[in-house]
Amino acid sequence: MADKNKLTGTPVSRIDGIAKVTGKATYSMDYPVRNLAYAVIFKSTIAAGTIQNIDTSDAEKAPGVLAIITHKNAPKLNVHGGIRGGALLQSPEIEFYGQHIGLVVAETFEQARYASHLIRVKYEKKEPKVDFEKLASGAVRPKDKDKADDIRGDAQAELSKATLKIEEIYGTPIEHHQPMEPHATIAEWNGDWVTLYNSAQIVNGAQSAAAATLYLKPENVRIISPFIGGGFGSKGGQWANLVLTAVAAKQVGRPVKLALARQQMVNSVGLRQRNIQKVSLAATKDGKLTALAHEITTHSAIDNEFIEPCGDCSKIMYDVPNSLITYRVVPMHVILPTYTRGPGKSTGSFALESAMDELAYKLKMDPIDFRLKNEPERDPSNNKPWSSRTTVQCLQEGANAFGWEKRMAEPRQNQQGEYWIGYGVACGTYPAHQRPSSAIIRLKRSGSEISAAVELAAADLGTGTHTILAQTAADALDLPLQSITVKIGDSDLPPAAGSVGSVGAASYANAVNDACQKITDELIARSGKQFFARPTASQLMRAEKITDFQTRIEAKPPETADQYSCHSFNANFAEVAVHKATGMVRVNRFLAVTGGGTILNPKTARSQIIGGNIWGIGMALTEESILDPRWGNFVTRSLADYHVPSNLDIRSMEVIFIRENDQAVNRLGVKGIGEVGIVGVAAAIANAVFNATGKRIRELPITPDKLL
Repeated sequence: MADKNKLTGTPVSRIDGIAKVTGKATYSMDYPVRNLAYAVIFKSTIAAGTIQNIDTSDAEKAPGVLAIITHKNAPKLNVHGGIRGGALLQSPEIEFYGQHIGLVVAETFEQARYASHLIRVKYEKKEPKVDFEKLASGAVRPKDKDKADDIRGDAQAELSKATLKIEEIYGTPIEHHQPMEPHATIAEWNGDWVTLYNSAQIVNGAQSAAAATLYLKPENVRIISPFIGGGFGSKGGQWANLVLTAVAAKQVGRPVKLALARQQMVNSVGLRQRNIQKVSLAATKDGKLTALAHEITTHSAIDNEFIEPCGDCSKIMYDVPNSLITYRVVPMHVILPTYTRGPGKSTGSFALESAMDELAYKLKMDPIDFRLKNEPERDPSNNKPWSSRTTVQCLQEGANAFGWEKRMAEPRQNQQGEYWIGYGVACGTYPAHQRPSSAIIRLKRSGSEISAAVELAAADLGTGTHTILAQTAADALDLPLQSITVKIGDSDLPPAAGSVGSVGAASYANAVNDACQKITDELIARSGKQFFARPTASQLMRAEKITDFQTRIEAKPPETADQYSCHSFNANFAEVAVHKATGMVRVNRFLAVTGGGTILNPKTARSQIIGGNIWGIGMALTEESILDPRWGNFVTRSLADYHVPSNLDIRSMEVIFIRENDQAVNRLGVKGIGEVGIVGVAAAIANAVFNATGKRIRELPITPDKLL
């Protein structure tokens, strides 16, 4: 339970909620910049080859056109400046279907879009490498040293002699991020300084990438991004649209807005790659794991490499003496993959946790008992002690709350009318880190009223950053919530970590808390007095009659944090109903039990977990990006054909948080929960489908055709 005298740990409603629902919150496209021109990107219609000629003559004559920019007239940019995915108009070479090959700038969006259709492009085509299923057998070792073979003991030898084992292949498709707010940028120059209104999960990262690519000093680039309409990793790294907007604005000598259409996003801002995962497990008769092999084959871009770490969960989740994790990759003419919610862990846990369920069934063990039997005392990958680990509590409390005792051990034993009913469980984990972040606290006194401003270049994906920072500051300064203002999302503010990888809450909240402690210490020192009880900053401002006072801090994680293995953990429970005649799967109930350290705000935290769970339901049942193997283009380009769960698909969703007091991970004990909410979800549903029907679906999504 939360301290009754504290705001942190209480379900405070979002302080920015009214601004969002009334349209007052400013997103990247919303800034009222004067004399605005509009840019539209046009893209390649082949996956591999070279542009021989671009005929822009008709487009140049179209009404309202101000400029047409291609590789022929684009300024020289630094292609190694940190922009992901290339497509910076620096070369006639085509490396994937839908690569940016130019942009039209016009007085209106409609004029720019019309003119873009008048441009004629002639290509010299090459045979594209786009059919992963055919290319997978030629996969090679990754260049990334972090993806080198990870070997403990001799898993292959143990597997070869084991009698109780499973060896299966699990597949996950390409997925796209689909944030509610598509990527958009407004660029406005003032001499050699440029302001970019842009959605950035890492504000200072966007600043650095834009500056390096444009050959500018970082201080000459300002990123403004106080609100983000979702990102899920696609707005973590920055893509070509950011700097191309700045290029266009420079060329026409006025501000320019460039907004990607949803159909353009499928080959503009990355994706989650397809993964084929072979998982082999062996165990003794009483259920003790003896060997684990997790062998991943995936793809990346033809000229660059990104591989999501699907083997991470397998490294640490269970106590197994012989372990093998491998990656192999196929270069393809497809846009560079990138971080997507729960990168590696969401997809890898589907394979691992499905395999655990399969072996438990073969051993005739309850899948919860099987997991508990193999609970590790320390991190198996590095032998570090856990800062805290709640897997056992998550499983036990979840089983009690969910009614796990009602589960039938054998499939097809529970039916309700026209539906088979099944229960499934799966676990998950995600690393917990605090990253260096700076913050400023400004205190003001007007009579006896004290107010505080919190400033740092943090990001808010819509998860409640403004609110948890206001709660943190209010407690540390002994002020009411309404006396706190929070300013984030601006690179002119003190640099901060990104809202990525579940580091945001831990990094920002600890920075703000440390800054509040520092300003209190400085006020005590300024008073020159000694106190029997430590006064608060607000008390000191009143007592010393100080009008204005401020401080700044550069907060860092504890030096001892690296001595521990720090993670959030969860257990997911699903009840599904599978229609006997149609094979349609419905998730009747879903329960997520999470050990995520200190929960700063249970209301926003619950929303985070439910959001991750819903994406996991989509991952399990509906989401799949289809690549046409003939041409290399995506045929699923909108929400009409890329199916995400709707309200009608979601029924009972419950969230339980395990109480933790983890002092090793950081001062406040915050772990972060943005990623872990999706980890293990798809496996829990797949395991429930097996329990309902007796059919083991190892290739996502689980669609009716696979069940009939």
